[in-house]
Amino acid sequence: MEWMAVIGNSIQYIEAHITEPLTIETIARAVNVSPFYFQKGFALLCGFTVSEYIRNRRLALAGNDLAATDEKVIDIALKYDYDSPDSFTKAFTRFHGVTPTAARRDGVLLKSFAPLKIRFSLEGGYLMDYKIVSKDAFTVLANAAVFPYEGAKARVPAFWQQHYAEGKGKTVMGTYGVNIDESMGQETFEYLIADPCDPGCEAPDGFVVRTIPAFTWAVFPCKGALPVALQDVNTRIFTEWLPAMKDYEFAAGYCVEYYDNPTKYAKGTMDENYYSEVWIPVRKK
Repeated sequence: MEWMAVIGNSIQYIEAHITEPLTIETIARAVNVSPFYFQKGFALLCGFTVSEYIRNRRLALAGNDLAATDEKVIDIALKYDYDSPDSFTKAFTRFHGVTPTAARRDGVLLKSFAPLKIRFSLEGGYLMDYKIVSKDAFTVLANAAVFPYEGAKARVPAFWQQHYAEGKGKTVMGTYGVNIDESMGQETFEYLIADPCDPGCEAPDGFVVRTIPAFTWAVFPCKGALPVALQDVNTRIFTEWLPAMKDYEFAAGYCVEYYDNPTKYAKGTMDENYYSEVWIPVRKK
């Protein structure tokens, strides 16, 4: 239940400070976890990023304020941490479908976005396979891109599609998908579509060579059609494995997805027996 409690406490903190400047770093500090893993865990468990949650809550509350009070639009914008009426108007209109001025008209429909409530239920009782493996550093040839955490769930699959559409799959088949955030920060991460290569290999134009450091990894096997099977394993790492595992903790800002050769399966990556893995660097507590 450890991670569920962290998320619950973070939501309480956000609600208590919703009209104050909020950053992932300050929220993570308040609930005693690293910003990197707080952000990842929140997105996996809640279905949207911390920033998306805060923005939606603020815009919903701003709609209430406009409908129920005579406060000026500029005052409401500043109250919910918008720098200008223009940026507030754009965000408000995207969220509610009407401008802040129109929101004060009788009969206008506004969107609500209630605070998240964490409810515990008795689930599980089934096995989640994993193994702890020490691996030496290894080198990869990769197509690399930097993504913001917000919206990454859609951007990364699009990056894979673009990779093959541009013919880059002839150079890098895509044995690994590697998420790198060495600073374990809160804004962006580097993502690699990668194949193993010799340490001295030279990267063709449009590709890079990266070395993945030696780590002790928790390796989670995954069987089933992508991307659903892999997303399910990632979610279960946070909801089941982490709360139950008292001996290990995350060690660094890396995550590796290993993909078996899809030509071995009748339906490729969509085959119900397709095999992949998630690697998480860990260390003893």
